[in-house]
Amino acid sequence: MFAAPSVAASVNAFLDGLLGGERRKTGWMRAEAAGDPGPWRQQAILGRTHWDAEALRDVVRDYVVETLAAPDAVLVIDETGFLKQGKASCGVGRQYTGSAGKITNCQTGVFAAYVSDQGHAFIDRRLYLPKAWTGDPARRQAAHVPEAITFA
Repeated sequence: MFAAPSVAASVNAFLDGLLGGERRKTGWMRAEAAGDPGPWRQQAILGRTHWDAEALRDVVRDYVVETLAAPDAVLVIDETGFLKQGKASCGVGRQYTGSAGKITNCQTGVFAAYVSDQGHAFIDRRLYLPKAWTGDPARRQAAHVPEAITFA
């Protein structure tokens, strides 16, 4: 999944920071928790390192299903709005979000969680792409949205 062991180690530190007890998770806070002198290594994982998000998702999903397996387990689907300013973030637009309780400028993430009496964990995710985005080739290209992504 990762090109080098050092990248895997950085991802591990990144995840440890995200799962830590701090209430806010800024790049500087995650870096400090990982013992890094600044946020650059953490930022590189998200923006400059090439890794296969779908392969990682598959590994996590397989682990979760094996670890939390139960005959009465369920899949829970939920959407969450991420409030945004501006219009450049992929999928952003004026749409309803329960996060604000109204129509506002936001992105919408759709998440799947595996839930059993053994526990629960997220196993998949997608960013909802509003219809206004699917019909705007220039905007899609600027946000690096693959042509295969369509409105659903």
